[in-house]
Amino acid sequence: MQTLAYGSWPSPIHAALAAAHDGRPEFVGFVGDEAWWTEPRPAEGGRRTLVRRRADGREEAVLPAPWNVRSRVIEYGGRPWDGTVVDGRPLVVFVNFADQRLYRYEPGGEPRPLTPVSQVGGGLRWAEPQVLTGRGEVWGVLEEFTGDGPTDVRRVLAAVPLDGSAAQDRDAVRELTDARHRFVTGPRLSPDGRRAAWLAWDHPRMPWDGTELIVAGIDDAGTFRQARTVAGGADESIAQAEWAADGALLYASDRSGWWNLYRDGVPLCAREEEFGGPLWKLGQRWFAPLPGGPIAVVHGRGATALGILDPETGEVVDAAGPWTEFAPTLAVYGERSEMGVPPPEGWGRVVTVGASPRSAYEVVELDMRTGRARVIGAEHDDAVDPAYYPEPQIRTFTGPAGRDIHAHIYPPHNPGCVAPGDELPPYVVWVHGGPTSRAPLVLDLEIAYFTSRGIGVAEVNYGGSTGHGREYRGRLREQWGVVDVEDCAAVALALAEEGTADRARLAIRGGSAGGWTSAASLTVTDVYACGTILYPILDLAGWGAGETHDFESQYLETLIGPLAEVPGRYAERSPAEHADRITAPFLLLQGLDDVICPPAQCERFLERMEGRRVPHAYIAFEGEGHGFRRADTMIRVLESELSLYAQVFGLNPQGVPTLELSK
Repeated sequence: MQTLAYGSWPSPIHAALAAAHDGRPEFVGFVGDEAWWTEPRPAEGGRRTLVRRRADGREEAVLPAPWNVRSRVIEYGGRPWDGTVVDGRPLVVFVNFADQRLYRYEPGGEPRPLTPVSQVGGGLRWAEPQVLTGRGEVWGVLEEFTGDGPTDVRRVLAAVPLDGSAAQDRDAVRELTDARHRFVTGPRLSPDGRRAAWLAWDHPRMPWDGTELIVAGIDDAGTFRQARTVAGGADESIAQAEWAADGALLYASDRSGWWNLYRDGVPLCAREEEFGGPLWKLGQRWFAPLPGGPIAVVHGRGATALGILDPETGEVVDAAGPWTEFAPTLAVYGERSEMGVPPPEGWGRVVTVGASPRSAYEVVELDMRTGRARVIGAEHDDAVDPAYYPEPQIRTFTGPAGRDIHAHIYPPHNPGCVAPGDELPPYVVWVHGGPTSRAPLVLDLEIAYFTSRGIGVAEVNYGGSTGHGREYRGRLREQWGVVDVEDCAAVALALAEEGTADRARLAIRGGSAGGWTSAASLTVTDVYACGTILYPILDLAGWGAGETHDFESQYLETLIGPLAEVPGRYAERSPAEHADRITAPFLLLQGLDDVICPPAQCERFLERMEGRRVPHAYIAFEGEGHGFRRADTMIRVLESELSLYAQVFGLNPQGVPTLELSK
């Protein structure tokens, strides 16, 4: 055991290792009796590929580079693929990121386009495809740009011929709905195929503010008839809807203050916990009905478990296993069985994605007939001795006005090192994005990169985060830049006051909305000695007046207030308007292809920092958008961030390139 200063501990968790393990499996599904999912490839330009698990247990990447299975609908995307079996062979339809076309693919052949290309604005984009071989079509969400502006867009449900006849012909795409609503999710078809259900909402609401659940009849020609709203509204968020095997309509609504499950409007399991979440990507699933009546659920309060809900009793039996967090993706074998048709053999299989503080996200299968859960794909592999993994603590702190603040604390941890007895460690407050989201308690090698070197991390699920009910989520209403900043500062100062962290060596870092909070914190508080700001919002008025994409273009109406009514509030809270208040060194990181938080935000901010003589660095990455995906980018980000802390905190990390700070 060596006695070394915090920040100088040698660690086998290098930046390249953390980058190689970034991302997680998503959008699980069944093709026949095989489980399929999408998976990241950081070393291949950050693309995502389709992976199948064959009957013998082998995992196989289905599509080689440069195919990238990822949708850009609402920019955050959504479920980008669907599949079935025809004549004993898989038939898959997927969205390719580069051109956003739908492609048909059968293993052994080449992908064939099903949809045309539009040269107008962002073109035609697709999400939540559903292959309907009986109709010879794919149904899903169509996002169509009508002009060059980011908000010149319409969204409808549409049907695409499976034979490729629409590949060069926009008129061959059959629209199933009109564009009366700004946003829609993909249709869910009833077991008899005679009804469709989907969610819709309009500006200025976000889907966690209020959505409508719409049901329509489907005639023999596949035309939607008599669409009507059956639940939801401006102040009720319905996160997901599905049909039960007997034709009952299931949905997750927060009408009680928590996203709970309802069956034809009747609550199934009234609890102060969440059975839904914020719909950042179309096609996210927190529940899935099984043949016979039970419902697979991802649920919890502040964390999530995988369980089976008995709709008759309201009881939930959780799956046993090491996983303490599950992602909002679920698939059930046989869930598309028609009404009155017995489910296929092996119908009790549920597939999802789970993780824990000791394991990264992996594909998990629960066999409800045996109660056994096991890893079937993307299995976690200890690339280093797990003794170097952090040992997190779940904490609740007290903030202003006595409000609770939820956080995960990751103390410095290295099996071969201790610090001198009179030294307190530096800590970095990590601020999650969203802001209507949360930080899950799972193994993250980017966190371990710092903790194994002797730098603590505090992940703060500040007021406005999800997982704790609508009231907690609503704390940011017109208070963004206030409550989030106060809560992060309260956690940082509490750690210092209790002797956990060095008060003089506190930092803050975050990306997207977390980048906003980090920059705002450096503007209005003196808590932090430095900060790392990734792809941030810095100028509220500019961002809310046409600089961002359509989905979040009116998000600030609730987070800050109506721009027309409180323009002064936008200026007062914007870091770009108060660059003269920043005295702490900072690192600013930005993707040049980012259309959500565009580079112009950073550029205006830096112009206003000129002459201030505040040490800082700005690194802009070509080919990166909102959230970094390429391994080489992530390596440089981590090493630059560590170098910033080393210079400001007086640390001596080994083998890290020195970041040049300008003034």
